[in-house]
Amino acid sequence: MMTLYLLFDAIKRGDISLEDRMLVSEKAWRKGGSKMFVEVGDKVRVDALIKGIAVSSGNDACIVVAEHIAGSEEGFAQLMTEKARELGMKNSTFKNASGWPQEGHVTTARDMFILAESLINEFPEYYPYFSIRSYEYAGIKQSNRNGLLRRDPTVDGMKTGHTEEAGYHLVSSAERDGMRLISVVMGTDSMRERENESLKGLGWAFGKFDMYKVVEADSVVEEHAPVWMGQAPTV
Repeated sequence: MMTLYLLFDAIKRGDISLEDRMLVSEKAWRKGGSKMFVEVGDKVRVDALIKGIAVSSGNDACIVVAEHIAGSEEGFAQLMTEKARELGMKNSTFKNASGWPQEGHVTTARDMFILAESLINEFPEYYPYFSIRSYEYAGIKQSNRNGLLRRDPTVDGMKTGHTEEAGYHLVSSAERDGMRLISVVMGTDSMRERENESLKGLGWAFGKFDMYKVVEADSVVEEHAPVWMGQAPTV
């Protein structure tokens, strides 16, 4: 998510365009785990790399973006941490672009909420990438790992995560009747469990809160949606 934030930010500044192409290094090609399946020496369009990260969770695509923007993945990780502090993510430190397990690479549920909210509010034109259900690259079709996109029509993002040590995670966002909520679930034992816990939390919160318009004389109407964070209630 932070890798995409920095990429979207560069696009918004005009430093990068969706039509630009980024070179695939051997390091990116060799990276294990979830992959977009880019090849060494390929020059991949930015638009494709965004889909490779948002939909396919491509670790290889993350490294391609990192090396293009900062020259190295290590340098990019420093930019990620700096941006985290700017956004108020006080307990996050990034050591790589993909979330690969590494000493000192840490974050929290609250920080992931802050990042998700920032992505939605600052880059609404790019948020639809997170709702793409499947994506094909190099003849390989992959489904979005966020199963809630298929289980709940009001869910339109955001991102999954998994490591053997930390478990299965899911940052999800849904909108119902003009109210948008963000859920962060971490440390579950399976993909299905992270989805079930997210649905419990979202369902509870949507049923618990209402939207109100606050109007003052000569002022612009602002809509405020309450945000719920915490452990999903048991059902």
